[in-house]
Amino acid sequence: MTNLGWLLERMADPRSIIDILTVAVIFYWLLWVAQGTRALHLIRGILTLLALLLLLGKILDLSTLQWLLRAVSPALIVAVPVIFQPELRRAFEQLGHTSSWLRNPFQQQDEPVVDRAIDEIVRAAAQLSRLRYGALMVIERETGLQDYVSKGVMLNADISRQLLINIFFPNSPLHDAAVIIQGDRILAASVVLPLTDNISASSQLGTRHRAAIGVTEESDALAVVVSEETGQMSVAHSGRLIRNLDQDRLRRVLRTLMKIDSHTDTTKQTPTKRFPFADFFRPDGATSRTSSNGLKARERDSAQTRP
Repeated sequence: MTNLGWLLERMADPRSIIDILTVAVIFYWLLWVAQGTRALHLIRGILTLLALLLLLGKILDLSTLQWLLRAVSPALIVAVPVIFQPELRRAFEQLGHTSSWLRNPFQQQDEPVVDRAIDEIVRAAAQLSRLRYGALMVIERETGLQDYVSKGVMLNADISRQLLINIFFPNSPLHDAAVIIQGDRILAASVVLPLTDNISASSQLGTRHRAAIGVTEESDALAVVVSEETGQMSVAHSGRLIRNLDQDRLRRVLRTLMKIDSHTDTTKQTPTKRFPFADFFRPDGATSRTSSNGLKARERDSAQTRP
């Protein structure tokens, strides 16, 4: 009863409740970052091993084992950042993108310029989809992509659907990998992007889609993907993939994610509806936010592999 009274007295203090909630949110955030990656299996393995060793040492009173566990525990301070370096890096990068929740990352850009770029990208993607030409177009937002641009072929050209279609024409010198777009300029082509470590994405998608998810995991960029095998158009953002889009839906999705106020355009489609913010922070490992009609065939894409 003494312990219960102490607990009730502590819970009456608002600071204790705030303290508990803060720790819970931190652990939830870390587990959400690890969800769908190999880190989750590592965490389970480490916790299982430690629990078994602690239980064994306590039940059998193994003094040497208990001393070893106490001596090794400080080493975890160094071991954890080394083992979970990719996941921690992604977590801190995502934390650094929180400024986009508070302000429009494109508030310094002219809306007509961004709107024109979206229109050219959508028209190019629709044409590439009809022709079954694979494509990967990355739209730079707040996070700079200069590290990737410098490894590709510099273009620095005005964006146009004709140029995008020519770039991804099969057997053209620049059709491999991705193009990076900044505002209404195509910065570079034939850019190699990092592949996602998401287990569910790796088992269902091809190289081109995995690269699209990978670059959006490491930055706030958007990636428009056209499947060479099915002609399906998709958009990757924040490590998630929206699949099975037609031309009008692709335009609405891009306008929403680029935070352009919805107006009635030339096709007179219904006004754009913003996605619920809950979809951006779901703790599951799913990589598809739309019904894909069972299209889970592997993409036979080799856009990320240089000859």
